[in-house]
Amino acid sequence: MTKLNWNLLTKRRDSSTQGVPPGKESLAWVNNTVTLVTGNDDAVLVDTFLSEQHSRELVEWVVQSGKNLRTIYVTHAHGDHYFGLALLLERFPAAKAIAARPVAEAIKKQIDPAFIKSFWEPRFPGQIPKTLAAPQAAVGDTFELEGEQLRIISLGHTDTSQTTALHIPSLELVISGDAVYNETHLYLAECDAAARSEWLNALDIIDALEPKAVVVGHAITNPDSSPRHIEVTRRYIQDFNATLEKVPTALDLYDAMLALYPDRVNPGSLWGAAKVAKPAV
Repeated sequence: MTKLNWNLLTKRRDSSTQGVPPGKESLAWVNNTVTLVTGNDDAVLVDTFLSEQHSRELVEWVVQSGKNLRTIYVTHAHGDHYFGLALLLERFPAAKAIAARPVAEAIKKQIDPAFIKSFWEPRFPGQIPKTLAAPQAAVGDTFELEGEQLRIISLGHTDTSQTTALHIPSLELVISGDAVYNETHLYLAECDAAARSEWLNALDIIDALEPKAVVVGHAITNPDSSPRHIEVTRRYIQDFNATLEKVPTALDLYDAMLALYPDRVNPGSLWGAAKVAKPAV
């Protein structure tokens, strides 16, 4: 069997949330992380970037690896994880883009030009690639890289519905998509109480795999990929749940969580979650 390796590439971008209360401007950014899993000759890429510029830089990074890109796997249906697909497939026409069936179906709907124009373009004007593509639905819940198994792990609702992780047993590695966060405020704006409970269950699923490394979708620059972020992410959700019960307004929830997590980047994500959890009357 081939011995696999993995490498990360992170790119910093602006937050998608606007109108955030003042006071944390220096932290108003977020990193996206992609993973290249390599064998002797071939490679699998997990997720892509949001902007055309970052996607082109990603293409060059994969080219420089010297590997044949065989598969691009998309963990979930948020645009910052799949907008770069078309550029990658143009450069690597032999590669196949796949995702779990619910993810692939959601992405097909989300790349509708009307949705891109109404949702993404106002947030990232002039940055979204002109051509977008959707992955194919994966057949089964495993695929291979040079004889080594890669397992699709269904997680249910984490920061959106029907998310997945990718488990590579030979590396004792879990690529978590956005199920685990590293020093970044969680995106809870799509989560009600039931969804947050489902997210906690997803963390249990990842924990049970006993990984020695966990790649997160949103992290600080040069992330450590430590499994400890599973528990830290769990604690953040638990703190959000507890704080939500104690405060009357979105601003109170936002301020209370900032007091607990003053140094996490992308406070806009927290502000968006607070407004959903505590809508103005």
